[in-house]
Amino acid sequence: MSDISEQWQADLSDLRREIDAIDQQVVDLLSKRQKQVEHVVALKKAHNLQVYHPAREEDLISARRQQAKEAGLCPDYIEELYRIIMRRSRVEQTDQMAVKAVKPGATVLIVGGTGEMGRYFVNWFAGAGYLVRSMGSGDWDNVAALCEGIDLCIISVTIDRTPEIIERISPYLPPGAVLTDVTSVKKAPLEAMLKAHSGPVLGLHPLFGPTTSTLDKQIVVATPGRDDDACQWVIDQFSLWGSVIVMSDAGEHDEIMEFVQSLRHFATFAFGQFLAAKKVPLARTLEFSSPIYRLELGMVGRLFAQDSALYAEIIFATPERRALLKEYIGSVSKNLEMLERGDKAEFEQEFEKIALWFGPFGEQAMRESSFLIDKLIERF
Repeated sequence: MSDISEQWQADLSDLRREIDAIDQQVVDLLSKRQKQVEHVVALKKAHNLQVYHPAREEDLISARRQQAKEAGLCPDYIEELYRIIMRRSRVEQTDQMAVKAVKPGATVLIVGGTGEMGRYFVNWFAGAGYLVRSMGSGDWDNVAALCEGIDLCIISVTIDRTPEIIERISPYLPPGAVLTDVTSVKKAPLEAMLKAHSGPVLGLHPLFGPTTSTLDKQIVVATPGRDDDACQWVIDQFSLWGSVIVMSDAGEHDEIMEFVQSLRHFATFAFGQFLAAKKVPLARTLEFSSPIYRLELGMVGRLFAQDSALYAEIIFATPERRALLKEYIGSVSKNLEMLERGDKAEFEQEFEKIALWFGPFGEQAMRESSFLIDKLIERF
């Protein structure tokens, strides 16, 4: 019996050594792949090409899934592995692209450069080699010198102060300087910039915060204002850093943001407000929670871990947003009678109607949320 035990242990050790040797080959191949990626980065830097190439990535994933099937492996497993590899590759490319300027020698002024988002852009533009000037609320006595010879002026102040700051600084801007803002509303700031500045105008809305460590696949909405050709280098710079640029006019942007930001944040606020009022024992609920509840609660907790003034500014930014939220509250209130009656049939009827409206997105949402749930299970 002892001889048999020793034999299987020896066989197991041999197999493990073979696996270790294969793992070493995998690591060596990943290293070799990374060296090829560095050659790609050099070409992209030389020609100002963007990091993220969605069509190329999806073609690669499709090819690897097919190879997995032919090799007797789970395609989902290989896809997840390669998405991690490509993500790491993009991040490293972005880090290298961060030191590349689309317009070398240009001077950038960040108005509001002492705030969190302003400092964030100061670091990115300075890291790319631009001459960057930062302007805070105490620098107006020096505004003429700060604006002298600049190529780009970024207004990074609160939404309510943006039009005022635009009007105040515009007389000092060189005629050829690009003027842009980075607020989460675009119509009013764009109108203010076009009125106050005769040169190139561009509206930007970065859909990320100052804690973002990489711009890889971070969305930046660009709303054209005036002289698109003169503004293009600013858009190209964000693309070079790995951002995904979404082009939109100001009206469309603001309408969509009413739902994407204002309504979503307010609904999250209301859910958290109700939990707090009921004094729900959060830690205890997590012991009973499904992964999807933990994910939802995580998004609520994430909101309340951040700056209340920032979210108040986003939610209450425009009369249109406040009107939408009132409409939303009214819509929720309409369900009271159904609850009073305990009318399951009405609920199911309404449910099916909404499911039909969501259409194919329902299946996509199932796939994406299932992926997130699996990741939460791995983590917790």
